[in-house]
Amino acid sequence: MAQPESTQHQQAQLATILGPDPAPFETLISHLMSSSNEQRSQAELLFNLCKQTDPDSLSLKLAHLLQSSPHPEGRAMSAILLRKQLTRDDSYLWPRLSPSTQSSLKTILLSCIQREETKSISKKLCDTVSELASGILPENGWPELLPFMFQCVSSDSLKLQESAFLIFAQLSQYIGDSLVPHIKELHAVFLHCLNSSSSFDVKIAALNAVINFIQCLSSSGDRDRFQDLLPAMMRTLTEALNNGNEASAQEALELLIELAGTEPRFLRRQLVDVVGAMLQIAEAESLEEGTRHLAIEFVITLAEARERAPGMMRKLPQFISRLFEILMKMLLDIEDDPAWHTAETEDEDAGETSNYSVGQECLDRLSISLGGNTIVPVASELLPVYLAAPEWQKHHAALIALAQIAEGCAKVMLKNLEQVVAMVLNSFQDPHPRVRWAAINAIGQLSTDLGPDLQVQYHQRVLPALAASMDDFQNPRVQAHAASAVLNFSENCTPEILTPYLDGIVSKLLVLLQNGKQMVQEGALTALASVADSSQEQFQKYYDAVMPYLKAILVNATDKSNRMLRAKSMECISLVGMAVGKEKFRNDAKQVMEVLMSLQGSQLETDDPTTSYMLQAWARLCKCLGQDFLPYMSVVMPPLLQSAQLKPDVTITSADSDNDIDDSDDESMETITLGDKRIGIKTSVLEEKATACNMLCCYADELKEGFFPWIDQVATTLVPLLKFYFHEEVRKAAVSAMPELLRSAKLAVEKGQAQGRNDTYVKQLSDYIVPALVDALHKEPDTEICANMLDALNECLQITGPLLDESQVRSIVDEIKQVITASSSRKRERAERAKAEDFDAEEGELIKEENEQEEEVFDQVGEILGTLIKTFKASFLPFFDELSSYLTPMWGKDKTPEERRIAICIFDDVAEQCQGSALKYYETFLPFVLEACNDENPDVRQAAVYGLGVCAEFGGSVFKPLVGEALSRLNVVIQRPNAFQAENVMAYDNAVSALGKICVFHRDSIDAAQIVPAWLNCLPIKGDLIEAKVVHEQLCSMVERSDGDLLGPNNQYLPKIVAVFAEVLCTGKDLATEQTATRMINLLRQLQQTLPPATLASTWSSLQPQQQLALQSILSS
Repeated sequence: MAQPESTQHQQAQLATILGPDPAPFETLISHLMSSSNEQRSQAELLFNLCKQTDPDSLSLKLAHLLQSSPHPEGRAMSAILLRKQLTRDDSYLWPRLSPSTQSSLKTILLSCIQREETKSISKKLCDTVSELASGILPENGWPELLPFMFQCVSSDSLKLQESAFLIFAQLSQYIGDSLVPHIKELHAVFLHCLNSSSSFDVKIAALNAVINFIQCLSSSGDRDRFQDLLPAMMRTLTEALNNGNEASAQEALELLIELAGTEPRFLRRQLVDVVGAMLQIAEAESLEEGTRHLAIEFVITLAEARERAPGMMRKLPQFISRLFEILMKMLLDIEDDPAWHTAETEDEDAGETSNYSVGQECLDRLSISLGGNTIVPVASELLPVYLAAPEWQKHHAALIALAQIAEGCAKVMLKNLEQVVAMVLNSFQDPHPRVRWAAINAIGQLSTDLGPDLQVQYHQRVLPALAASMDDFQNPRVQAHAASAVLNFSENCTPEILTPYLDGIVSKLLVLLQNGKQMVQEGALTALASVADSSQEQFQKYYDAVMPYLKAILVNATDKSNRMLRAKSMECISLVGMAVGKEKFRNDAKQVMEVLMSLQGSQLETDDPTTSYMLQAWARLCKCLGQDFLPYMSVVMPPLLQSAQLKPDVTITSADSDNDIDDSDDESMETITLGDKRIGIKTSVLEEKATACNMLCCYADELKEGFFPWIDQVATTLVPLLKFYFHEEVRKAAVSAMPELLRSAKLAVEKGQAQGRNDTYVKQLSDYIVPALVDALHKEPDTEICANMLDALNECLQITGPLLDESQVRSIVDEIKQVITASSSRKRERAERAKAEDFDAEEGELIKEENEQEEEVFDQVGEILGTLIKTFKASFLPFFDELSSYLTPMWGKDKTPEERRIAICIFDDVAEQCQGSALKYYETFLPFVLEACNDENPDVRQAAVYGLGVCAEFGGSVFKPLVGEALSRLNVVIQRPNAFQAENVMAYDNAVSALGKICVFHRDSIDAAQIVPAWLNCLPIKGDLIEAKVVHEQLCSMVERSDGDLLGPNNQYLPKIVAVFAEVLCTGKDLATEQTATRMINLLRQLQQTLPPATLASTWSSLQPQQQLALQSILSS
């Protein structure tokens, strides 16, 4: 049978390409590098065919080309192609090659390393050798390689020495374990080369190999053997600098920075020398900026190495102040560029140099990593000196530095707030506009980092100062910045603080809206929006003055240069609308919606800010108008879904490639490294996607059943985004939307607004959402998002729990085990960190904060178990039994109060929901509960005494033997001094409630004549409103059945009972249900009728006058 022609033609082509004449193969390779797409894809097709049909010939052809091609680009390309074929991925060729081809390839590669003269190709060859070796060396598939490398290292050829070190470095990264047996020879080779090589290139290659090797050693003993190389490693750097070879010095610095980040403790013993040398480089003004910046980066990296060397850098205060001084000097590198003053936008930073921006960034990082106790003393020495100097640059630097360190030093700065604020406010009068700008900038930053304390204590000084700066018409930059500082100030501010200043601030902002430059107008809009948002209904009185201006901008700012202004007017209108509420806003809302709808329909350019502002404005309008917004949804949703479905704009390179993503310093690109891939992502796309996902969540939340028509599209959009690892905000939004979608579906079905769908639909949606959420939780790397996911899962279970089947419950329970295990191991790692030699109080603080986040996770686990127990009652108990080995450790004395509280609450839920089926757990858990009743922590006490009440109610004969101990434990809680203080009152109220249950359910086991009146004496309770309703209802029932122990001999406790009723009734609805209140009123009326007048009179007289009046009016109505 004849083959089709195309195949015959291809086979002929292959035969030629792989035939004896080298030319056709060289042509194929050059076509693979062609710039013409057509030619390149044709060549790729043929290359892949060669690979499939005759891998042996192809590999040997590539190897011969590598060996003998006169064209460097041909040799380079074949080195790259060979490396690709020998990489262990889908296209791994090695196992398909014959033993003789394998052997030839190994020989040719080593001979090429010896012969190749072009440096860049030598490097590619080393990559190819390392790639192959990492696959076959561990199985002893290349016994000649290591002897060859040791030979190269001791040869006379610098080129061979360098190549061998390059390969050692890569092998350390890929298969370090295979090198560890040669640790002695390697140590000697490295030491010899670093001490005596004459070539910088060889030394840098050796330094690279040493640093990679140290990182692959898992035992600290092995790492310590390399301590004696550190002086020689540092000398490589200093010699390069002394010889003016800054390029090599920079390579050395980059390698040392890597070491500082991954193995900081390796540097610990010689820390003083190493850091001293780096600071010397940073101070040397004769060196290139790039070199000095790297030396600073090294020191900052050490300061940031908190997980691996906690507290180590705080032991060197003398160096910290030197570094701080270096960074402050860098801030002086700023020109008073006229372009700054005439700028059209706030982001114009004319006059700022690279020194200035590195200084700024490093101050921020340094203070975050070392904390206020270390940085504030240094800053408070240097900043006043700078502020007292004559040069404006120094004033500017001090204020910028203050703003940069505020986040890391917040706790300590709050203790010295007066000095900090005074320092900044004095500069509001500085003659130089850039200094005034920096002072305003500092106030804005401090409002964020030191709020709300700053707002509460200093509003009377800060707000007037900002208002005065808005009058600086000579300097629009200062005006605009003052407006944006008002935004920072009001974001952390209560309406009470803001209201007295509103008249002044709003009128100034209106002036700026009308007379300012565009940048000033934009600032004024943002500030107005924020002030409205913070003052809420207090803003109503300004509405009529403000709204016409806002609408005018929305309608008239239509050219491209005004895009941002129009976008900000949308933001402002929608926030003002939300602040003043639907009634006030309704008439303008219609007009605003019409403008937005016409904009939505027009074709906006991709970089137009309008889109994301509009997405948010629509959602706010929906929040303001509620169900009245439904008619607009068909306009809003399609573009919103489109934004939520944006594919991230991703470029992927290998992490170790030299060609970093070219625009890595481009603001709009973010790079993350995942394994051995470096991924660059366009952030604007991610931000739009995140905004859109948040908005979808808002609509579902706001419109409830009205959102029904969109559920399917939104669910299929958001469920996959639970695992969108490029951006946390997207994941968070997707997580929060899950319960909202289920709630919307369930309500729509219940209210008959589900287009004929029934419970089956809710079940399908739940079957789609719940397992996806459990699966995402399993893979979630971020602790905070884990807690969010557990919270969302709990809400979903509350909505559709009864619809879950057993296998879904099983997967949730398995995930809970996993969550508890992962959390415990994170805590263990932290405890390990706390054993480090330099661990100090500040590190302890940070660990405490991280552990608090863990508690959030445990908290959610407790909530979910509670929901499952409430939903499935006794049928959940087999799962509970499985979990008990995970939960019992949470009762331990060594655990945090929060964990103990959660463990007790879970038992309380089981006892309450499973009643008789839970009795088998009493023996294990009740001793813990009894002990916890007298815990130091009031929340633990509350959970424990509540549990006693539950067990008293449902425990019957199992609880009976414990009644005596329960009473004495409850008594301690009730008699506790300051039992009524805010933090203790919940425990007190629950103890009273539990005592009441013992009185009802175990009357025969107690001395009732003593205990029932003692209980009555504790009433009414007013802190825990849920328990208050239970207890007061119980009191009512006891009075109705004329309980003798309660009324006492000759009704002597009656006045107390009436007083309790009076107090409950006079307090309003909170302390009793309406039903109980009615029963109390009826009882009081009965008493009026049946009691002898004398008893009645003495009972009334025991009440307070206002209670008498209130009761009379209640009883007569």
